[in-house]
Amino acid sequence: MIRFIIMRLLQMFIAFIGIIVIVFVMLRISGDPAKFMISPMSTPERLALLHKQMGLDKPVPEQLWIFAKGVFRGDFGDSYVKGVPVTEMLRWALPNTLKLAVPTFAIGLFLSIALGVMAASRRDSIFDNGVKFIAVLGQALPGFWVGIMAMLIFAFYWKILPTGQQGGIDHYILPVGTMMFFMLPGMMRLVRSSMLDVLDSEYVKLARIKGLSELKVIWKHALRNAIISPLTVAGMILAGLITGSIITESIFVWPGMGRLMTEATFARDFPVAQASAVLVAGMVLGCNFLVDIAYAWIDPQIRYEKS
Repeated sequence: MIRFIIMRLLQMFIAFIGIIVIVFVMLRISGDPAKFMISPMSTPERLALLHKQMGLDKPVPEQLWIFAKGVFRGDFGDSYVKGVPVTEMLRWALPNTLKLAVPTFAIGLFLSIALGVMAASRRDSIFDNGVKFIAVLGQALPGFWVGIMAMLIFAFYWKILPTGQQGGIDHYILPVGTMMFFMLPGMMRLVRSSMLDVLDSEYVKLARIKGLSELKVIWKHALRNAIISPLTVAGMILAGLITGSIITESIFVWPGMGRLMTEATFARDFPVAQASAVLVAGMVLGCNFLVDIAYAWIDPQIRYEKS
């Protein structure tokens, strides 16, 4: 197990270095931020002075080295647009995103597993068909449309929930519900299909022949083997909830990582955009690492085969 963890950590570190380089290069290709901060009538001398103040006058390899050192030190410099430390901006935006992502993931994962298992154990029943209908509906409807319709119905017509922004628990219902609506379909279908494969296996039939209760067969023996594939998707979904919350945060005016990344990218605010992208990528790698550990814990054969 220790060798398995060490190998995964080494792979994660190499991937993180590659991400730092890719983020740096892609943002440099996107354009010169100094040109967005001066008027068209400014002189070349003014542009050169701004380049020097931003550190953009240095050779590109030196800029990359400075950026990489800052990442490992936790120092991302100051925002070109707002002039405040990037770390402070991240410290303010990341918790706001996690306030939406964590409850969405926890509630959505619980419901996905519960509904998927019950649908598989009641194959072709009304309940199973209802779960499949919800899955198809969730995958077909655009995210921005669902958010706007939820706001229109519950906030404007019925006036039972606030339209967005931060506040009490009632402020979380619409954004969390909107994000969870798109998490449930894929996870439910995957859990259902995995459970159907496992329920047809010989060892499940043997467990039933031995006289074990149906609840114990399904929730202990079958689910333990069927959950491996959904775990992969769960890790990606958690990362996606953090990185892909741009639409939800924009609709409900939620000050999180999604809005911060969007504004920084359009403004060519290199320090903020780079730090946001690297931070999110690091969290994605961390999620994948935890999924690998969960694999090895659930099925010991994986850590011996893949280490």
